[in-house]
Amino acid sequence: MKKALLLGAALNLVFAGAAFADITIGVAGPMTGQYASFGEQLKIGAEQAVKDINAAGGVNGEKLKLSIGDDACDPKQAVAVANNFASEGVKFVAGHFCSGSSIPASQVYADEQIVQISPASTNPDFTDKRPGPGIFRVCGRDDQQGKVAGAYIAKHFPDAKVAILNDKTAYGKGLADQTEKAYKAAGGKPALVEAYTAGEKDYTSLVTKMKQAGIGLVYIGGYHTEAGLIARQMREQGMKTRIMSGDALVTDEYWAITGKAGQGTLMTFSPDPRKNEEAAPVVAALKKEGKTAEGYVLYTYAAIQVWADAVKQAKSTDFDPVVKALDSGTFNTVIGSLKFNDKGDVSLPGYVVYEWKDGKYDYVENEEGK
Repeated sequence: MKKALLLGAALNLVFAGAAFADITIGVAGPMTGQYASFGEQLKIGAEQAVKDINAAGGVNGEKLKLSIGDDACDPKQAVAVANNFASEGVKFVAGHFCSGSSIPASQVYADEQIVQISPASTNPDFTDKRPGPGIFRVCGRDDQQGKVAGAYIAKHFPDAKVAILNDKTAYGKGLADQTEKAYKAAGGKPALVEAYTAGEKDYTSLVTKMKQAGIGLVYIGGYHTEAGLIARQMREQGMKTRIMSGDALVTDEYWAITGKAGQGTLMTFSPDPRKNEEAAPVVAALKKEGKTAEGYVLYTYAAIQVWADAVKQAKSTDFDPVVKALDSGTFNTVIGSLKFNDKGDVSLPGYVVYEWKDGKYDYVENEEGK
């Protein structure tokens, strides 16, 4: 009888442990390397979301546990991260950052039935060619972003000679191509279209070429590190050329690289989520801890919010019911109320134009979205 009681108690502990085990989720991005500032944004947003959700009782009575994957914005490393998440039993991944990482990793997540919601990957192929129904994003797309940028350049710089550059990455080239397409559709004709290699330090020859061509505005499809160096090297050659780029400049590191050379830089990004009333408590909590809510911090937080709400609706972390909830639900998040279309793209306001001034970015004055 005593043995039976002990066995029963042991079984109760096993079942109780199974019922209230932690749910492991992942966040993936460039935690190291030249784009590590963006990985830090994703990490900050994910950690705060997990902290807040757990403080509120978790998800269906279970606490979240966060696993962090470093892909360094390298496609092969991204696949390795995805496979490692699968081996850990991860149910959901907020990531990746670079489109060139999200796209190959998405095949692993589709095969392993892991839900993936990217906070930041904007290349259209990520959802247009998604390998399974569990692939989503809470950010916009390059064709939306490029349309805004191309139209803006045509309207505000009608007499300028325009150069369009790209760094050959899935993100940078995709964004530059979409901007060029929209610029041409608005009646513009680029004076120069060039590619450069990401990771280099000296862009003197490219800058000299633009100077000789009399470029008045340069659009850079790429990341903040190279854009910042190009900005500095243009100013060193006495060029007053205006710079415009995309959402990869939403990091204080851009200004850290450029200093005053970055003054007046234009960029496209979604309406600033830090200004949302729903985001105020999160922004305040981060500020109290000395952390930033810039860039993609709140987008990562929102990705986890959405998944957690879908799990609550589904009453399960199983792939099929969660995907069904994601497909059909409307979710209130720190970046606004959102829902997904049949591609996994999000219904949120489009892109607006920002300007870097004195080390900070904000909406361009008198532009829609302010």
